Amino acid sequence: MRMPEGFLWGGALAANQCEGAWQEDGKGLSQQDVMPKGVRGPITEEPTSDNLKLIGNDFYHRYSEDIGLLAEMGFKAFRFSIAWSRIFPLGTEEAPNEAGLQFYDKVIDTCLSYGIQPIITLSHYEIPLAVCRCYDGFRSRETIRLFRKFAGVCIRRYHDRVKMFLTFNEINVTLLSPLLGAGVLTPKENLTMQDRYQTAHHQLVASAYAVMDAHKIDPTVKIGCMAASAPRYPRTCAPEDVMASMLSQHELDYFIHVQACGTYPYYAQKLWRDHDVKLVWGEEDAEVLKNTVDFISFSYYNSKVVAKDESQYDTSAGNLLRGLRNPYVEYTQYDYPIDPEGLRYILNYLYDHFGKPLLIAENGIGQQETLKEVNGVLTVEDDDRINYLSKHIKAVEEAVEDGVDVLGYLAWGPIDCVSAASAEITKRYGFVYVDRQQDGSGSLKRYRKKSFEWYRKVIASNGESL
Repeated sequence: MRMPEGFLWGGALAANQCEGAWQEDGKGLSQQDVMPKGVRGPITEEPTSDNLKLIGNDFYHRYSEDIGLLAEMGFKAFRFSIAWSRIFPLGTEEAPNEAGLQFYDKVIDTCLSYGIQPIITLSHYEIPLAVCRCYDGFRSRETIRLFRKFAGVCIRRYHDRVKMFLTFNEINVTLLSPLLGAGVLTPKENLTMQDRYQTAHHQLVASAYAVMDAHKIDPTVKIGCMAASAPRYPRTCAPEDVMASMLSQHELDYFIHVQACGTYPYYAQKLWRDHDVKLVWGEEDAEVLKNTVDFISFSYYNSKVVAKDESQYDTSAGNLLRGLRNPYVEYTQYDYPIDPEGLRYILNYLYDHFGKPLLIAENGIGQQETLKEVNGVLTVEDDDRINYLSKHIKAVEEAVEDGVDVLGYLAWGPIDCVSAASAEITKRYGFVYVDRQQDGSGSLKRYRKKSFEWYRKVIASNGESL
């Protein structure tokens, strides 16, 4: 089927995974610059040469070429993030770094020159390191003020050309990885559930302030939330497993409900009691949270299977949201479940529960790949990616036929970038291969994969050619 007119076909990248240029034009350090192994490794005192994110795929110097490649595929939208530490290197300055603002001016203007709609994520797993060290990220209420200032500067600067913003990438990850999601340097094992839920509350309030300010700055701007989604399936039809899946689903709904409805959900009270959490509220918090988002965006890589007693089952991998092994689906090279129907399910689920337009902000498959010559051209024959994406886009089309209001589909990592969780470059998601290897070697030259032409045809046909 053809998607509705105006459907936003495109892709998404994050500053910390692609830009590089970690010391250029006044940029400060973020927590990503001292996480050379991603969330799976130690934090270093200073940046180290084995941190591939310090160079990324060199988007900072190659943005014009890269956006040209996206335009060649026919992208209607490109989601990218702003590195907070490019705009406020320490996070606490009174005035922003003009060189940082000018870089994103150039990225935005290049997108618009090709007819590509920029979609900006204000904070994508990246907080100035000085804020992390001084305030332990969003554990402190002071970081709300600092984020509000940063968000306001960006929205005022770009609102005339950017009409869609997201506040925090995968905000629900804060409970799972406070370091990645909220810049909390205190080791996770030393944090109580009070610490984690209070940190999440501070982020939710900061997000609501950004929504409020964006609507005041420019009522035509649409601003959304973004969550990591994985529909929960019960391992069996035993009532206790069904109940376990429902309670697990609340982990996702908790965050979206606050941002879409303006209040905490009814089950929050029991969650807080169970974890001995007593949220400390600011005087304005309840009123500020009423500033709800215009749309809901989410990432989708896999579904998650849960059970009341999980000890009797094998587990599988997944994109931070990991569950039990599902015997009814296939798996990727990295042991992620491949579940296109789960995407149709979560689209229907979220639209049914919250009734707001939805944007698929990330979807893709990471593979180890090798360049080879085909008909005299160096390329990657990534048929697995074509098969994966084709089935997932078909699921989106079915959700649209179901009546779900879907704004667009953004494939993750259209140009190979460094993995957020593990800091690997060899885990490739792109339509474009980047010549960079795990040891840091490589020319950084770009090569079109087989999926590049396939996605071009998908977009040109508005989804008919899969």
